[in-house]
Amino acid sequence: MTVTPDNVPGDSRFFVTHGPFGLEALAQCSGADLRAAADGAGADRRFTGIAPLQSATRDQVSFLDNRRYLPLLEGTGAGAVIVAPAFADKVPGHAAVLVSRTPYLAWARVATLFYPPPPVRPGIHPTAVVGVECEIDPTAAIGPFTVLGERVRIGAGVDIGSHVTIGAGVEIGARCRIGAHVAISHALLGERVTLLPGARIGQEGFGFAVTPEGFESVPQLGRVILEDGVEIGANSTVDRGSIRDTVIGAGSRLDNLVQIGHNARLGRCCIVVSQAGISGSTELGDFVTVAAQAGLIGHIRIGAKARIGAQCGVMSDVEAGADVIGSPAMPFREFFRNVAFLRRMAKKTTQDGGSEKADKA
Repeated sequence: MTVTPDNVPGDSRFFVTHGPFGLEALAQCSGADLRAAADGAGADRRFTGIAPLQSATRDQVSFLDNRRYLPLLEGTGAGAVIVAPAFADKVPGHAAVLVSRTPYLAWARVATLFYPPPPVRPGIHPTAVVGVECEIDPTAAIGPFTVLGERVRIGAGVDIGSHVTIGAGVEIGARCRIGAHVAISHALLGERVTLLPGARIGQEGFGFAVTPEGFESVPQLGRVILEDGVEIGANSTVDRGSIRDTVIGAGSRLDNLVQIGHNARLGRCCIVVSQAGISGSTELGDFVTVAAQAGLIGHIRIGAKARIGAQCGVMSDVEAGADVIGSPAMPFREFFRNVAFLRRMAKKTTQDGGSEKADKA
């Protein structure tokens, strides 16, 4: 078996490379300003792919977005490098320079130029089960062993993988990509929504009444609304609402293994990182970030552009633009002052204990 080194992206067994492309195409795609190589060579060079600084060759493009990797930049063999203006004069003379104030964004665009998403192959696989009164655009693809309930609507260019289950009445907008083993029910998806493998959308929320004999489930009568451009990570879950909809705002991205409770509402372009959980009826404003393993109780409001730190326990409202961490959550500065105080007290206690033992001896 031939194994591709882990520092060379784009294994041909899994990825199809487009190109080659010239420098003008790279500059136009990335929005970067092109500066020819200092030695004047390579103006007509054609590039076949991308690679890290340490392994790139003359026909590959690389990038730098962090000062700590400057030594790698100075020794790179790349034929072109995307850099911020401050690092442009550090690029070796043999390499063309693509100058961008947002080098990582430019790099993403160049990488997509070489490795665009695979094309949709329209058609319904013979093993798929399609319910009555379904509307499937002829440009959509329905994968093997997928099951569509009654009255499902599938828009143009939708790509649905294998073993997907889509419940009755679900609507999926144009150019959505649904990964293998996804389950969707009681949901309306906008355009360009991406659901990675194993995502669960629209299942019953965690709602029940307490009785002396135990618990009695409360009907969950809402829906899930995924607005345009939402991405849901692998094995993440979004519960449908109980009496109102659960809404994930346009452009928001959920990492793998995220839980969104019933009636929760996320604004535009929110980020929720792996293993975080947002309880029912909690609302996030636009551009909120929730870091890994954070937990938010129900019925609270997180203001726009607030940032919730990793493993944070949020038990009350958070103001717009605030940065909080800890459990219970508190402002970053207060949290680290408390940590510093506890360290001083622990050190003092240790020293006092040692002095007391010495006196007794």
